[in-house]
Amino acid sequence: MTEDSGEPATARARWATAVRRVRAAATTEPGRLRGIGGLLASLILAFGALTAWQAGARADAADAVVEHSQPLSEDAARIYRSLADADTAAAGGFLAGGDEPRSVRERYERDIQRASELLAEAAANSEGSEQTQRRIAELNRELPRYTGLVEAARANNRQGLPLGGAYLRYANERMHEKLLPAARGLHTAETARLHADYARARSWPWAATLAGIAALGALSWVQRRHYLRTNRVLSPGLVGATAATLVALLWLTAGSALSRSWLGDSDEHGARSLQALNEAWIGALQARSAENMWLVARGAGGEYELSSVEHLTRVSGPPSRNGAADEGGLIDEAYRLADDARGRAPVADAQAGLQEWRKRHAQARAAEDGGDYAAAVVKVIGRKGETTGAAFETVDTGLRAASTHERAEFEDAAGDGRAALTGLALGGALLAALGTGSALAGVGRRLSEYR
Repeated sequence: MTEDSGEPATARARWATAVRRVRAAATTEPGRLRGIGGLLASLILAFGALTAWQAGARADAADAVVEHSQPLSEDAARIYRSLADADTAAAGGFLAGGDEPRSVRERYERDIQRASELLAEAAANSEGSEQTQRRIAELNRELPRYTGLVEAARANNRQGLPLGGAYLRYANERMHEKLLPAARGLHTAETARLHADYARARSWPWAATLAGIAALGALSWVQRRHYLRTNRVLSPGLVGATAATLVALLWLTAGSALSRSWLGDSDEHGARSLQALNEAWIGALQARSAENMWLVARGAGGEYELSSVEHLTRVSGPPSRNGAADEGGLIDEAYRLADDARGRAPVADAQAGLQEWRKRHAQARAAEDGGDYAAAVVKVIGRKGETTGAAFETVDTGLRAASTHERAEFEDAAGDGRAALTGLALGGALLAALGTGSALAGVGRRLSEYR
């Protein structure tokens, strides 16, 4: 046999010898203890790593809910409301003719400025999809066109030229065909991101929980084995490892449960309430705009009158025989989601304003149908008396107050949900490191008895 042919045989012999030694070591008590120490260390470290990862991810998602996605969703709704309110103010100012109230003009300008500022913030802060960016770009492109048409309508109206009505109708069409759909799409996208962040923040950390239970089970088994073999009740190192792991697991479960509960409250009684209020508010603004445009269009106002009635019905529900609103409107949903008297009171005021608006709108329509256009205009935009404008302001004020309250409710509950996860990722990792060290110390103390 050559020298080369002997080398593989020697290598195999060495490998076989090493395997026999490992097997022999594994069948001895010191070998088993080393394996047990490695198993405990692996389980506790895995528990700590999973806790740090999953708790950290949920804390980041809770931060996103409070700091980014909900504010961006609310800003998108404010963009929509500002545009709808600007359209309402433009039509109302046009109806007043050359005697346009300064407050109406200022309201229109304030709405346009607010929408422009919010669009700039959305473009700078939103991390949305390419489709979202296209909607922002479309809004930025269409808004100057809309304001140009409104200014042309106002200039012609001051001169008493009928062309002003055509300009305003075209501006209204651009608003409803271009601007509002883009704003709606932006709001939908930001709301979807809010729901996704909520889902991530409220998901249960199952991997970390199961790892913690496995680590506690292994520690219990090792201590029982230790007791059966040595008749010693306690091992300080293993008891310390058990305590650290148990504290980390209790912290994980309690923090996650509290966070889920508070975030659920912030969603149910904050974010969802705001969503319902936004929908009701937008519907009211669109109804008011359509009502004004119905009179601006005069003889050609059928579609605007129908739109006004549809929006009023959508907001307040279909009228019953006694004149009250049945359940089913947007404002009824907002009232249902309000969870305390302070939240329900302003919504109830808005409900009452909507019912009064219905009655006054019917009176204005009857006057216009009877050929008394001037009386219809007074009934809609008159400065005094029982006008639809006064009823709309009651609705607007009530929904604004309710939104302020629900926003505060959201911030409190979501802030508590985020606080419940504070320090959990770092604390869980540190406790796992402490538990690992204690477990190895406990096993090492037992090993020292064989030296």
